Amino acid sequence: MSKVYNLKKKYENEVKKDLLKKFDHLNVMSIPKIEKIVINRGLGEAVSNSKVVELTIDQFLRITGQKPVPTKSKKSISNFKVREGQVIGCKITLRSKKMYDFITKLINISIPKIRDFRGLPKKSFDGRGNYTLGIKEESIFPEINVDNIDKPRGFDICFITSTDKDEEAYALLELLGFPFRKN
Repeated sequence: MSKVYNLKKKYENEVKKDLLKKFDHLNVMSIPKIEKIVINRGLGEAVSNSKVVELTIDQFLRITGQKPVPTKSKKSISNFKVREGQVIGCKITLRSKKMYDFITKLINISIPKIRDFRGLPKKSFDGRGNYTLGIKEESIFPEINVDNIDKPRGFDICFITSTDKDEEAYALLELLGFPFRKN
């Protein structure tokens, strides 16, 4: 058995029961769960350097095992030298097995590699039960070769849950093992 199924089993066997007791859900289907993870990087410098997009696609493919979708500008903005339809970022949506793989790797391998780490901020919930985590450097992931990085570029990881309440989403993520700040 891989760790992925251990995290999914942990959710099914432990986390669900704890959330059911804590929040008095009447229906088992109403218990919060992570529906998907969206990883996104905006590439403003893609206007002047087109290799950045290829580098980002390669990095995201290595990190997640899934090919990212390039995001394009919706309209032209002359002040930023952006044309309509120009690639200005990349995003990936992870679900099911790849989602649990990514969470396991993030919690157990990548987050402990962050320098001066004091815990994940609790204030990054959006008011609708979703949590967004900003990563400043892609070098914390073991698949990324540090020698191939010309400059550190960050990206956002958004955890979309099935609940509308931040309190329930926080409890879900904490029970899954997310290292939140203790303040």
